[in-house]
Parts: sequence; C-alpha cells; structure tokens
Amino acid sequence: MRVLFVGINPHPGSFSRGVPFSNNKMFWYLLSRSGAIKESVNQLRDDKELRHVYNTRFNQVYRFGFLNLVNRPTRVVSELQRGEENNGKRKILKTIREYRPATVCFVGKVTYEKFSHAKKFRFGWQCDIYASKSFVMHFPLRGKAIVRIKDLKCIMKQFKTH
Repeated sequence: MRVLFVGINPHPGSFSRGVPFSNNKMFWYLLSRSGAIKESVNQLRDDKELRHVYNTRFNQVYRFGFLNLVNRPTRVVSELQRGEENNGKRKILKTIREYRPATVCFVGKVTYEKFSHAKKFRFGWQCDIYASKSFVMHFPLRGKAIVRIKDLKCIMKQFKTH
C-alpha cells in the first residue's frame, strides 16, 4: 500500500453510497487535480463512475487504502462522543502494522488530533507510525483548493520515479 488515508467519520450521504467523501466529492477532485489519480473531475462527478473508481482502482491500481476513526455517520463531527474513536485507532494501528503503507495521510486536523491526542502540530509531515511516514493534510472542504492540492502533491512526490 502506498497511502492509507484516514478520515474522522463518514457523512451520511457518503455512508449510503459506500464511497468515502462522495457526498460532495471535493476530496476526489483534489486527488485528480493533484495527479494522485488519473480520472478527470468530470468522470468523478458521476456517482456510478466514482463508485467504479473506488471499487476497482483505488486499492488495485493506485494502491491506496481508506479507513475512518469512527464508522458511525454524522452530519458534523461535533455529534461524535468523546472516546468513540478508540476502537478505530486500534484498528488503524493494526492495519498500519499489517499492510505497512508508505504513508498514512490524516485527512484534516481533527482526525489527527483524535488519533494522536496532539494539540500542537503543523500540517504536513509528522513522526513515523511504525515504519510508515505520516502526514496531516488540510480538510478538503474548507479553504483554498491549491493548499490541499499541494498537500497531496507533497505526499505523492515520494512515489515519483526519475
């Protein structure tokens, strides 16, 4: 596995579709615009096409994985209860040990805070988790897209062959 993306929890719309970040698709558009995946934004706009990409290419072609700290869908993160992420953290650590992704990418500040209990950190590279590099990217829905595209390009740079 090249990159294990870690989210906080699914939005009800994404949960019902069975595809992470499919409620508004911005995460997928950023993956496309950063060059992390080859599908165009136009292709990703279609729910059926996005589901196909997630089910047949995300793991198999791009060698990406995706897990949430909490599997229970909510409209907003504030609906999560304190400690609800503990089981997910154990599962993520087990997955990192077993699959040894080159990079673990935490999608958003809150995701990393809940996972690490760290309050003071900067976006970008963090301490390794076992043998995997770790990175905190800006959440895809707030702020300028170029910042998030730079985050993803920074992660993907390690896989470029010269």
